[in-house]
Amino acid sequence: MTPSANRRTILRYFDEVWNAGRVDVLDELLTADYLNHSASFPNPRPGPDDLKPIVRAMRAGIPDLHYEVLDIVEAEDRLAIYTRVTGTHAGELFGMAPTGRRIDVKQMQIEWMREGRICQHWRLTDELALLRQLGQV
Repeated sequence: MTPSANRRTILRYFDEVWNAGRVDVLDELLTADYLNHSASFPNPRPGPDDLKPIVRAMRAGIPDLHYEVLDIVEAEDRLAIYTRVTGTHAGELFGMAPTGRRIDVKQMQIEWMREGRICQHWRLTDELALLRQLGQV
């Protein structure tokens, strides 16, 4: 079975944006009214522009940041994505000084698609595990 167009978009999102840091690709992959409902960050303004500094900050704090897509479940215009996030905390990360520690955490994400582009995003990260791995708790 070949991957759907929506699934291919999601794989590009993780590979090109998060793994390679190509924030310019967000303009192609997200709708102009994209909504980010992530619990960790205040909801940015609609559209791809407010996600770009988040990606840059994550990649500055964790230069070898890598998302591995472990599973995708697709139902019409919605995809649930299970990911593993790894990397080394080598730079400042949202005000936290570099620890040099490795991270290895899981995330669940739900992406809503419209006309082949991501229009809404929800993400839950095991943030307690992340903080423990960084020696913060």
